[in-house]
Amino acid sequence: MDLSDFAETVGSADPVTIEGAGTRGGAVPGVRAVRAPSGIEWIQPDEMTLSCRASTPVEDVDAALAEHGQRIAVPPTGTIGGALAVGRSGLRRLGYGPVRDVLLQARYVSAAGDVVTAGGPTVKNVSGFDLCRLLVGSHGTLGFLGDMILRTRPRPTFEQWYHLATDRFADPADILSRLYRPDAVLWNGSEFWVLLSGAPADVETTAAALELIPVAGPPDVSGRHRWSLPPSALGTLAGDFVAEVGVGVVHHRERPVTRPPDAGLKALTQRIKANFDPTGRLNPGVSVLADGS
Repeated sequence: MDLSDFAETVGSADPVTIEGAGTRGGAVPGVRAVRAPSGIEWIQPDEMTLSCRASTPVEDVDAALAEHGQRIAVPPTGTIGGALAVGRSGLRRLGYGPVRDVLLQARYVSAAGDVVTAGGPTVKNVSGFDLCRLLVGSHGTLGFLGDMILRTRPRPTFEQWYHLATDRFADPADILSRLYRPDAVLWNGSEFWVLLSGAPADVETTAAALELIPVAGPPDVSGRHRWSLPPSALGTLAGDFVAEVGVGVVHHRERPVTRPPDAGLKALTQRIKANFDPTGRLNPGVSVLADGS
């Protein structure tokens, strides 16, 4: 796909912000906004890859891949570009891995208005700096995603959420050790929610052995603040929370304690930003170190 029109719209001089579906924060107020192109370019089921443009809704990609028995490990709302720019993995991260692993190749528009290609179209493409991983989670401060090639994965033949009270498993690590490759294990201090997938008979056998009760879905974690904790700290949690066991993410009603960013990390982030966007024109005012959610 030709991204020259998108690059021309972004330009190379004035402050500019990128807008999508608005589900992950949206454009910077008071700054000229641009929108990336949309649409699926191709799907290669045998290679388990697809190419799409940044403003393509995640639900459109998921529906197209469903016809081939595949899916992508990206949270189901908003646009593909927004999901990668914010870099937050969904509740299936335990089984599917972080969202950054989805991106194989990206073409983005730089602060100079140039179209830059990062990564490559194949899974085994490791050479030079891995700019794709740098772009994921950068909140559009290093470049505006135009299109990308994504890694897909098989869609399970069966998946089911289950519920379990903690009277049998007081330690979250205990139930995790008794499950074979669960897609998600959530815990709120008194209850578990477990997502299992695979062959129906295998899933049902595992559920029966642990006396898991089928439920419609996980607890609602929208609107909560995200904490980052090592698994060893789960036992110290208090209040109204839902923890992703084995991942280190906690969805809490209260905001996390604000701590100044590590000085070395802050300096490194500033140097990277200065190299990619010397004048600070891309999504001005947005900081990847100040996520307060």
